[in-house]
Amino acid sequence: MALDRPDCVSLNHQGLTGLPESLVGRVDLRRLHLWDNALTSLPDWLWDLRHLEELVLAGNHLRSLSPKIGHLQRLRLLDLGHNALTVVPEELGHLTGLSGYLYRHDNRLGQLPASLGRLASLPYLNISANRLSSLPATIGGMVTLEELRASGNQLTTLPPSIGELGQLRELWLEDNRLAALPDAVAGLGRLRVLSLRNNDLLSLPAWLDRLGSLRHLDLRGNRLAALPASLARLGSLEKLDLRWNPLEKHPSWLANLQQRGCTVWR
Repeated sequence: MALDRPDCVSLNHQGLTGLPESLVGRVDLRRLHLWDNALTSLPDWLWDLRHLEELVLAGNHLRSLSPKIGHLQRLRLLDLGHNALTVVPEELGHLTGLSGYLYRHDNRLGQLPASLGRLASLPYLNISANRLSSLPATIGGMVTLEELRASGNQLTTLPPSIGELGQLRELWLEDNRLAALPDAVAGLGRLRVLSLRNNDLLSLPAWLDRLGSLRHLDLRGNRLAALPASLARLGSLEKLDLRWNPLEKHPSWLANLQQRGCTVWR
């Protein structure tokens, strides 16, 4: 057991199949890191450690999560990545103190709870590499979200409330099944990175120039036959990737983008 501070316990890479009894009643704990073990379940007493601010459970074999996780209302950071979770409880929305990150990458999640929208202090959410066909309609409640990673799912559309994420800087949606970009995305005026690689986009909306802060736009691996002229008006654009699309022609304004310093892959 590695202890950097009395209230911090790191048990990473230990091959644990259960938690040590020495942690029972450790209500003083602020950080508990259990990355890369062999845990398949968690004891009920874990949810009584209500002063925890960081809980790292990534890289285990967890298939479910107790609703009692909602007791840990002081959590700022929660890492559930690289497990086998098929669902997360609605009580996750009780963790309104999350203000660092929520990481659920690489699980088997088919849906997210509506209570996710209550996490109004969270700047970073990673739900990539799951089995999501939609995002909750309540996601617009995550008003401080700056980075949303939802790549490698089965998304076919985005909820209208996505446009309420006014602080969003990065939106990663590659390797999904999006056939169109909904109009709500036009409200993301602070967006700097938009990755739509490997989707099923047939066309792009004319309002793209409303994303005036956009610096990196990845469109490779879609089904685009034409590009809207509004792309030429993205004055902050630094990188534009158009590879692996069936473009019928490359418009002349692409050369203008390159002349002003934008890197264009085509």
